[in-house]
Amino acid sequence: MKKISSSTIISLMFFIGWEILGRYINLSFILPWPTLIIKRFWELKQTLICYHLVETLKIAGISLGLSLGIGIILAVLMDRSKKIENAIYPILVTSQTIPITALAPIFILWFGYSIWSKILVAVIITFFPVTINLSQGLKSVKEEYLEFFKSMNASEWDIFIKLKLPSVMPYFFSSLKMAVPFVIIGATIGEWLGATAGLGYFSKRMMTQLDGAGVFAPVVLISVIVILIVKIISIVEDKLLIWVKKQ
Repeated sequence: MKKISSSTIISLMFFIGWEILGRYINLSFILPWPTLIIKRFWELKQTLICYHLVETLKIAGISLGLSLGIGIILAVLMDRSKKIENAIYPILVTSQTIPITALAPIFILWFGYSIWSKILVAVIITFFPVTINLSQGLKSVKEEYLEFFKSMNASEWDIFIKLKLPSVMPYFFSSLKMAVPFVIIGATIGEWLGATAGLGYFSKRMMTQLDGAGVFAPVVLISVIVILIVKIISIVEDKLLIWVKKQ
């Protein structure tokens, strides 16, 4: 028999404690207990999965693509020129210091309750860690490898494709695994602040009805989806980057 890991035991103890405390307080609109949340999720599953989840994943998918595209372009530019890096980096940091709740109303003013106001919120939250992580990956290439390629009269393109690109791939997958929860959180925040559909909108609607379990139901769904996507990315990474394990 396999031994139960300590993390599993701690998780079970946490949820059992939560269940006992929630039932003891007996105020489900303040602290719904896990079994009540699961029951409420089951009651709402068709609306949550078939409608609101689809809307959130659509926003998250577009936002993830844009965040990765922006992150890759900025990371390459920063790697190519120290002047560009010095010019871009303060802007990147500044973009993360502005509260998203202050920017969201401006985006809604620009784009209304369309999908693009939510996409902008998600992209601003996501692209920064992607850019920084990929930039560090490009800088991680060992100097002796660069010197070797240059001694072989390799072009800048050859160095990028044959040396830097393989070296940055582990960082790319790491960025992707970080970006998935960030982008879904960003999408739900955008929906919470202004939307007519999506898991964030649904959670907000349940809150106005004092349905505590209904507020937590989308959170459960988001958590499961993120865990599954990150797991799939990890499997793909293990299959594609076999050479990393051999180093």
